[in-house]
Amino acid sequence: MKEMLFREILPKVSKPSRYTGGEFNIIIKDWERAKTKMVLAFPDVYEIGMSHVGSKILYGLVNERTEHVLERTYTPWPDMESIMRGRNIPLYSLESFKPWLDFDLIGFSMLYELAITNVLNMLDLAGIPIYSNDRNDSHPLIIAGGPVIYNPEPFAAFFDIMVIGDGEEVIIEILDLIAANRDLSRNQLLLDLSKLAGVYVPSLYEVSYYDNEKKIKRDKLYPNIQDRICKRTVKDLDQTFFSNNPLVPNLGVVHDRAVIEVMRGCQRGCRFCQAGMVYRPVRERSISNLEIMAEKQLRATGYDEISLASLSTLDYSGVQKLVESLVEAHAKNGIGVSLPSLRVDRFSIDLAKQVQKVRKTTLTLAPEAGTQRLRDVINKNITAEQLFSAVESAFKSGWLSLKLYFMIGLPSETEEDLEGIINLLAEVKKIGNRYSKRPVEIRAAISCFVPKAHTPFQWQRQSSSEELAAKKDFLSRFRSKNVKLSYHDSPTCYLEGIITRGDRRLAQVIHRAWELGCRFDGWSEHFNFELWQQAFRETGVDGDYYVYRLRSYNEDLPWDFIDIGIDKSFLQAEMERARNAETTGDCRYQGCNDCGLCTAHDVKLDIKGL
Repeated sequence: MKEMLFREILPKVSKPSRYTGGEFNIIIKDWERAKTKMVLAFPDVYEIGMSHVGSKILYGLVNERTEHVLERTYTPWPDMESIMRGRNIPLYSLESFKPWLDFDLIGFSMLYELAITNVLNMLDLAGIPIYSNDRNDSHPLIIAGGPVIYNPEPFAAFFDIMVIGDGEEVIIEILDLIAANRDLSRNQLLLDLSKLAGVYVPSLYEVSYYDNEKKIKRDKLYPNIQDRICKRTVKDLDQTFFSNNPLVPNLGVVHDRAVIEVMRGCQRGCRFCQAGMVYRPVRERSISNLEIMAEKQLRATGYDEISLASLSTLDYSGVQKLVESLVEAHAKNGIGVSLPSLRVDRFSIDLAKQVQKVRKTTLTLAPEAGTQRLRDVINKNITAEQLFSAVESAFKSGWLSLKLYFMIGLPSETEEDLEGIINLLAEVKKIGNRYSKRPVEIRAAISCFVPKAHTPFQWQRQSSSEELAAKKDFLSRFRSKNVKLSYHDSPTCYLEGIITRGDRRLAQVIHRAWELGCRFDGWSEHFNFELWQQAFRETGVDGDYYVYRLRSYNEDLPWDFIDIGIDKSFLQAEMERARNAETTGDCRYQGCNDCGLCTAHDVKLDIKGL
């Protein structure tokens, strides 16, 4: 098949190197000697999947540390899909070019709710039944992990197994169990897998809805399976695998640089942020380990930039010492250090000055809301004075452009809060003009608030498309040269909101949307809201039910059986504090907030950078 692909197919498609494999640092293992054979499937294009840090970790871990084999597949672009379907070419892996049906396990990384139609499309291209209950012993097991799976129910009908939490330890347990039990039937194998901590097998539970659909009954079909699924937590990052020989992509990708994960978790406690809740607690890598990782990755890849990755890199306890060390060690070779979105304080700007010694990076700040009251509601513990001080420092230091992130549709938002965004932008530009000799450019990226599972706002309603349109119209009154506002698409937010807090009844909608032609729903040029609306009509599912109503504290939530370690009572208390615009401090430095996590998962805050 490989020769035919290279000779007859790939010359006819855009970006053919998406489908060729053969990257620098690729790992090709002996197929016959491998124990369990798995595909790591990313439900988006090569350029995005190759930028995903989690995929790099699992790829290196399985292939370098075990006798199993892990290969890769990314979603074919529509032109490639058309040819594959026309010539009956099954979906294949990039290492061995073998079809998916030759593998034992297909694992999907689920980072975004709207990627689910790509999952269905990939399964169909591989000749694997869409629904798990239609598969038999001849089909590979289909597994999913990632942040989207913290509410697994909308996808329960499609996956055989779902992994909740960190994947480094549990993926090896799954592969080992499959290798040791080849003689078992599919159902018995799933039963055995369901006993692993962090593993959810949806087909082993029967779910029904009653009392106006606000109560959920979950019946175990077998007596000895788990009542609740507790997330897996890697306790010591320094002892956890991280690949020092990552794949170097065949073409330009979204994050084309060396990446080191400095820490995992964030405890700032922003009430809208799912990642900040589900990835707790904070676990850090030591500076000495990170220095070694950076050196090895640069030597193995030839990259000229190091990215310090985490949810909140500026909260890494040794960040200043680490940045100074990396700049000192590598700047002389033209290698830069990049930071993600910065905190809104002067310390962040001072640190940014360090990294710009090699090259000027884009400066991104995230005030999120326009007024102090609303920032207190969402627990974004920053002030306008801190923002303006940071902006002043940035422009004094020579930056000519800034990017700011805001959200609209937040709980309790008023017109005054929207006016606050306009006032902040005007003041930021005023500061820029005061301290810069050249015109400055301000870009404001404005997204729509989507309530997420396992957050204090999980009970809140989502603003309707009409309400969001009115808010955008209000903000669009602001006209200022070199100040640009961009908005997230409201229909996309609506659909994301439905799926992120949905239940098992959404499977029929997702399946019908895919049948109607939905693909690449995260891409504006491919997203077709009319087809999704048709899918809701034809299946009789009311999408508004999932997004446009407040949920009471005594309502059963579809994800209540997923245990992230944080007490539900803590989330309720945080919601009440939000109603009163009361803030909660960072427990790393201001004392325990009694969220329940450290006790539930037998972990403690990990500070290694100092």
